[in-house]
Amino acid sequence: MDLSKVDAIVDGRGADPFDVMEVMQDIQAAYHYLPEEALCRVSETMSVPLLEVFRLANFYKAFSLKPRGKHLITVCMGTACHVRKSPRFLEEVRRQLKVEPGDTTRDGEFTLETVNCLGACALAPVVILDGSYYEHMTPAKLGGLLGAVQVQDGRQLLHA
Repeated sequence: MDLSKVDAIVDGRGADPFDVMEVMQDIQAAYHYLPEEALCRVSETMSVPLLEVFRLANFYKAFSLKPRGKHLITVCMGTACHVRKSPRFLEEVRRQLKVEPGDTTRDGEFTLETVNCLGACALAPVVILDGSYYEHMTPAKLGGLLGAVQVQDGRQLLHA
């Protein structure tokens, strides 16, 4: 793995150990996950024990140690969302994308995750796509949302 991108991220943030979280966020954004080699380099260059770097990477749900897709879909499975049929939405996403929660589609476009609660119970059921919250989801809205996602070359990936 070419670590020049990681070095540039550390150089851009500075090597202060207190900035390790921001560096890890930047690496996550650049690679869509935290490669092991990158975390080792962060440990070396920022003088943060490797155990601490991996502890942070494993503790925070925002970080992933395996590659994620370009688009992240998060389905809330909390009580309010569950009562309002979020399992149906999860099944619809699984069916349309042919992916299981915690996995990434074969083409690397989508990663599907579930969470226990997003803290937006009044808006239930809630789905997050690429950081944007979509409230009061219905199967029709979900199909439209997935259908609207475009691949970089402009062709439509999914059809609602």
